[in-house]
Amino acid sequence: VGVLEEENKAPMTTITLPCHGIIIKLDGAEEADGGTRYDGGTIQSALTADGNKLDIECVHTLESMILAHACAGVAVESPAYLEGIETAVDALFNRCL
Repeated sequence: VGVLEEENKAPMTTITLPCHGIIIKLDGAEEADGGTRYDGGTIQSALTADGNKLDIECVHTLESMILAHACAGVAVESPAYLEGIETAVDALFNRCL
């Protein structure tokens, strides 16, 4: 059974966003309700890079939300979503520093 599931699994999808070095890797794609949903994935960013003073927990919360949206099929590459990320990061800098 496990072998069949692996054979039917879609290849990993990588999304590189043009802000904060965000790279999202999604796996387990399936079509549902007219869109693509994913079983899970990983996210990394430059928000916790050396010299960045943002609170790690705040950054992980934001990254988790972005990953959850990507898994749910939200268009995280859209200009409006990218603007939302920038606004959230600005808010984190203003609140968490």
